[in-house]
Amino acid sequence: MSSQVAVVTGGTRGIGEAVSIALSKAGYSVAANYAGNKERAAQFSERTGIPAYQFDVSDFEQCQTGVAKITEDLGDIDIVVNNAGITRDRTLHSMEFEQWNEVLQTNLSSCFNMCRCVIEGMRERGFGRIVNIGSVNGQAGQYGQVNYSASKSGIHGFTKALAKEGAGKGITVNAIAPGYVDTDMVRAVPERVLEKIIRTIPVGRLGRAEDIARGVLFLVDEEASFITGSTIDINGGQHMY
Repeated sequence: MSSQVAVVTGGTRGIGEAVSIALSKAGYSVAANYAGNKERAAQFSERTGIPAYQFDVSDFEQCQTGVAKITEDLGDIDIVVNNAGITRDRTLHSMEFEQWNEVLQTNLSSCFNMCRCVIEGMRERGFGRIVNIGSVNGQAGQYGQVNYSASKSGIHGFTKALAKEGAGKGITVNAIAPGYVDTDMVRAVPERVLEKIIRTIPVGRLGRAEDIARGVLFLVDEEASFITGSTIDINGGQHMY
């Protein structure tokens, strides 16, 4: 069993929940971050035995405090899965700055915040695994999602640049670009729109959160040291390039 410590942002719901559970079952010591839903987080911890830590990943100082608490409780952080994400969909001509900024801060700046808080320790110890959750819509774009698409596209560039910085220090940095996965976020899409989306997916279904979790397990393994700066597409064949 691994004694390595893994932090999953947005780790108590949806894709993050599946990732937290998969890492825990694989023997990692997992800390699941969450933003505001205390009741859901408490239910998650009771059901899984995984501790949940509340802090806003869009706020650098809160990330510093949260990472310090996790380190105090569990030990040095070896793995970070930057999964936290939100949507505030609207076409650009009707989008308010707050809707743009909130998505960019939560989805993209959070990657900087979390990585900045752990990168020095990873460099000192000569090991680290960072997995950033992007999106097919960061690759292909999506109507009404200039904020979300920009944030996820930024994640892919962030991943490649940080991978170059960490490669000589035993730190790998990779991304996963999920397609449409059966989560609360996707279920909020109107049914008629969702039906159209599913018709564009060659395998003929939405993804499962566990599909993404399997990709994370592959990338964080100690033996995955020759894979860095890569993006794994898990989208049912919806977008290929």
